[in-house]
This record gives sequence, C-alpha cells and structure tokens, in this order.
Amino acid sequence: MCGRYTLTCTPEVLAEAFRLEAAPDHQPRYNVAPSHSVVCVRAALPARKREAVTLRWGLIPSWAGEPAKGMNLINARAETVAEKPSFRKPFRERRCLVPADGYYEWKREGLRKQPYHIRLNSERPFAFAGLWDRWTGADGKTIESCAILTTTPNERLASIHDRMPVILPPVAYEPWLDPGSQDATRLLPFLASYPADEMIAVPVSRLVNDPRVDDARCLEALDE
Repeated sequence: MCGRYTLTCTPEVLAEAFRLEAAPDHQPRYNVAPSHSVVCVRAALPARKREAVTLRWGLIPSWAGEPAKGMNLINARAETVAEKPSFRKPFRERRCLVPADGYYEWKREGLRKQPYHIRLNSERPFAFAGLWDRWTGADGKTIESCAILTTTPNERLASIHDRMPVILPPVAYEPWLDPGSQDATRLLPFLASYPADEMIAVPVSRLVNDPRVDDARCLEALDE
C-alpha cells in the first residue's frame, strides 16, 4: 500500500518537473498522511494544459452518501481499478498525478515495524498514478479527493511490503492525464512496478509513525 509520503522540493522544482505554467502554493511536507490536503496535477482546459490543485487524500466517490466513505479509499489496486465501483469511473475520466519525492513503508522486524523511506536514486520528484473525484453534498458542499494506485512490488522492495505505489515514468504523464483516453487496455500497461535498480530504500526514524510529526526528523537515516 501507500499510506505516507514526502514532497519536500520547492514549488519551482515542481513546476518544472510537471510542466506547470505557475508554481503551486506548496510548503515542504515530510509526512503526508491520509485525510491531508495534497498537491495533485490534472488536465485543465484548454486541452493539453495542466493545473496543480489541492485535493483531499482519501477518495470520496461522487455517488457516496457521506464523506466518511473516503476515509478508507486512500489506495486503489491496479489489478481491479477498472472494475471496482468506487474507482472505475474516475479511472476512465478523472486521472491525476500525485507528486512526491519519496514514500514510507513499514517492514516487520520481530515485534516491531521499521519504517523505510523509499525514493528514486536520482532523488528527483516523481508522480504516483492517481485518481480523483468530486463529491457534492445535499447542502451544495463540494469535496474533491484522490486515491493513489498500487501494484505488486519490484524485487528490491518485496522484502519490505507486498505492495508498492504505481510510479509513472515522465513519458506516461501525458497519456495518463489525457481525458480523451478511456480505453483500459491502453491505460493498464502503465500500472507496472517501477524498475528496482532506479530505487533506494533507507531505514528512518520511527518519528514518522506519528502523523503529527511533519519535519525533516522523519528522514533521519538509521544504521541497518
């Protein structure tokens, strides 16, 4: 799964990495957790433009009776995303990029779980494959929210956890965001494990276990 991640780069680096016309309003985040407001990138009008938006992490389906439905929908499995009622329409029509520069996963070691910060060797920001939806309540209140897709782990990460988030290569950004592309047979091949030799996993401080801690201490590396 993907339940915590980091996005510590500057707004200017984000704008460059995701071809945004304007740098998003973003402060470094060291411990992004479900229910937090997160920066996402999605298609905008006119066609082939991109916009940075702030969405709630935990997808609330447009048809849900109440927002609490989204508390558990932080991830969508790549294997079933095209069929699951909560995700199949967003998968066809409302895909997004969720920028990050690393994510956390926990490996069981005896009676405890050790957090690892997992990132690209390049240490550049990257994009999780995401879905978004818009929920409107009876009172007219609107909430836009998102989920991150997951898949089977690559060989480097399999010993840590049996799932990993889908990390899209930059060449996939344009077709993934294209609202005119709704053919699952064209989209599903993007939902593969990211190459193991381009990633690193570093054991870090257990301070990250507390979602209230959101500073650089979360990334303090431990000796293995």
